[in-house]
Amino acid sequence: MITAIVLIDCATDSIPEVAQTLAELPGVSEVYSVAGHIDLIAVVRVREFDQIAEVIAGGISKVPGVADTETHIAFRAYSQHDLEQAFAIGFEAAD
Repeated sequence: MITAIVLIDCATDSIPEVAQTLAELPGVSEVYSVAGHIDLIAVVRVREFDQIAEVIAGGISKVPGVADTETHIAFRAYSQHDLEQAFAIGFEAAD
């Protein structure tokens, strides 16, 4: 499985509608509204690299309200256990 993280700038007044439309696209597994310099993050999961172009250029970029995208391809996934350990370095577990 190939995972791409897509950072999306969109028209501020249409974030909920754009997010819902993106979430319904084939290949888009999750969409998050976020704080910061971007408006949405979409997680794309496909079986082949060619499908990334179909989903992003052929789907996400054509949704009305999407102004710009930036795509990052994931190389390796880490388990939840590994992530918890990485972010808990130097902290003791709360009881």
